[in-house]
Amino acid sequence: MKIIVLGAGMVGSAIAADLKPDYNVCCADINPEALKIISNKYKIKTLECDFSNLRQVKKIIEPFDLMVGAVPGFLGFDVLKTVIESGKNVVDISFFPEEAFELDALARDKNVTAIVDCGVAPGLCNMMLGYENNLMNIRSYECLVGGLPVKPEPPYNYKAPFSPADVIEEYVRPARYVKNKKIVVKEALSEIEAVHFDECGLLEAFNTDGLRSLILTMSHIPEMKEKTLRYPGHALLMRTFRESGFFDKQKLKVKGGKISPLDVFSKLLFEKWKYNNGEEDFTTMRVAVRGKSKGKSKKIVYSLFDKYDRKTQTMSMARTTGYTCTAAARLVIEKKYKVAGISPPEFIGADEECFNYVLNYLAERNVKVKKTMIG
Repeated sequence: MKIIVLGAGMVGSAIAADLKPDYNVCCADINPEALKIISNKYKIKTLECDFSNLRQVKKIIEPFDLMVGAVPGFLGFDVLKTVIESGKNVVDISFFPEEAFELDALARDKNVTAIVDCGVAPGLCNMMLGYENNLMNIRSYECLVGGLPVKPEPPYNYKAPFSPADVIEEYVRPARYVKNKKIVVKEALSEIEAVHFDECGLLEAFNTDGLRSLILTMSHIPEMKEKTLRYPGHALLMRTFRESGFFDKQKLKVKGGKISPLDVFSKLLFEKWKYNNGEEDFTTMRVAVRGKSKGKSKKIVYSLFDKYDRKTQTMSMARTTGYTCTAAARLVIEKKYKVAGISPPEFIGADEECFNYVLNYLAERNVKVKKTMIG
C-alpha cells in the first residue's frame, strides 16, 4: 500500500510518521526545509510540490493508492477535487471554507471514498455525535474545544500548530449554530463565556463556524453548537484586530505597491505564534449530548485532555488531529469503511465497529477519551 501525505507541517508529519511503520509512505510539500526535517527525523520519502499547481498535484499522486490531505485551508477544496478526479481514495483534514458535499456526485461517479474534516474538531467530535445518534433521540449537542500552549505568553496567550491564516479564517468566517432547528448566524468571536476545566483551569469559549457538515447531516437535532476555547482575553484582542481591518483580504495601495492587511498580519503572527522546539501544548475537548433513550432523559459527556508527548516530541494538536486521521485512513486501507462519496466523520461514528476502532486506536497512542453517562 503506497500512501502520500500532502502537507509536511506539524500535523502532516505526525500523520506520515504514524503510518510509516506499516506502509510505504511519502510526504509532499512546497517547503524544502519541512521536507528535510521529516526525512531526517522519520526517514520518510519526500517530494516537493506546489499544491496551487493542480497539474503537478495530479502528476505526483498518480503512483499512490491512498491520499491524505493536510494542506492549508485555502488550497484544500481544489486539491481534494483533483484527488477525487484522479480516482484516489482520500482522508482529508484541510479546513476549507467550501462545501465538501459539492464533490459528492463526483466521488460517487469515480467510486472514491473521501473522508473529510477528519481531525479532532471537526472530526472526532462528529464521530461521537454520529455514534450517539443511533442510540438516542438527541435534543442537543455542544462541543467545546481548543488547543493551547501549556505556558501562555502575553499578549496573545496563544500559539498556532498550523498556519496563522487558517486560525484567522476561523475568527472571520460567520459562525453558524442551530437553535430550535433553525440555523442562526453570529459573528465569530461572539458570545464569550467562561468555562472551567479541572486539567487546565479557566478558559473562555466563543462562537466559531465549527459545526460544518453537522448542519446538514444532523438537521433533525433541535440544538447544536460548537465553541472554540482560548485563554481569557484572547477573543477580545482578536476582535479588536478584526474590527481594525487587519484581517481584511482586499489589497491596499502602500507606497506604490499593493498588499492585503491579512497577508502582512499573518506574516507577522507566524513567528509570534510559532511553537519553539520542545514547547509543550495541550488539547481539551468536551462534547455534551442530551436526549432521550427508551423514554428516559439522558446526557452523555465525552471528555478529552491530551498533552505534548515528551518521548516522541509530538505536539498534542498533531496527536489528536493526526491520529484520528490515520485511524480513518487505516479503516479505508483495511476496507472496514468503503462507502463511495463524501463522508464526513459522523458517518464513520454511525458505524459502531468503526467508532470503536478509532477510540481504541487513539487509546493505544495514549490519546484517551472519557465517557460519562448521566441518567
